[in-house]
Amino acid sequence: MEQEKSIICYEQAAMALPGRLRRAAMAEPRQRQAQAEEFRLRAGRTMTILTGEGEWDTGVPVEQGDLEALCNLATEFSRYAAVETLRRGFLSLQGGGRVGLCGSAVMKEGSCANLKDFSSAAIRIPREVTGIGDGLAPRLFREGRFCSTVILSPPGGGKTTLLRDLIRCLSYGTAERPGLRVALADERGEVAVMLRGLPQMDIGPRTDVLEGCPKAEAVPMLLRAMNPQVAAVDEITAREDLRAMTMAANCGVGLLATIHAASVEELRHKPLYAELLAARVFTFAVVIRREAGQRQYQVEELEC
Repeated sequence: MEQEKSIICYEQAAMALPGRLRRAAMAEPRQRQAQAEEFRLRAGRTMTILTGEGEWDTGVPVEQGDLEALCNLATEFSRYAAVETLRRGFLSLQGGGRVGLCGSAVMKEGSCANLKDFSSAAIRIPREVTGIGDGLAPRLFREGRFCSTVILSPPGGGKTTLLRDLIRCLSYGTAERPGLRVALADERGEVAVMLRGLPQMDIGPRTDVLEGCPKAEAVPMLLRAMNPQVAAVDEITAREDLRAMTMAANCGVGLLATIHAASVEELRHKPLYAELLAARVFTFAVVIRREAGQRQYQVEELEC
């Protein structure tokens, strides 16, 4: 069942590829399709497929025009409607995928206003892995109360996948613990994968989703509107995000978030996140590590 779900996600992401690249992707063995995490396209090189074991070379060359076609397909030929995310280097796909883009920045008043002349792209394949949070979720409680938790790993380490499943676990609850009201600020639409108001991923029956809104704005909105017990966000990257999470913590709401970092020690050496640790916003860290091609999840208590 999990393999079939993974292949469906692969097929959905492949639909964003231009014709001949799509055909090459669909011709890959099903086992590789089930393990795929990203399509990597670089102008003048061959398309590769990223798996847990590295990049697999498909042998199919990528032209710069393929990257332009990819952008057109991803935006349904309406780039102007996606300029806000495009200037930040990515596009969202229906089904929860994301296209990361490199090229030439179009600068305006000292900041990137758009991208042009694309040189490479990474199509991330969303993956729902149900059950990976089952053994972790009970360890994130003290005296029956959920303790704020941050998920750590380098980019591509599986943070969003684990975040989604922990949200599911908290929302459903167990025979020993009632489900919690979870408010999800899904800025890039990758966690719940909403389609006409319905989540395409299993995020539990007590989860409310605000999609497409910056986290710094979304968290206060969710606090006012939905009275959550847990606020969840993907990828804290800016000081404004930290302020929003700190405000939620001061309101008595549990927090569940992800950050790019390989370890707690790395977190301490980044000034922005050192402030977060000093503020004692989070009690636990779940560190994702890859060993022998498999992801391992380690719960660490954050020292004050």
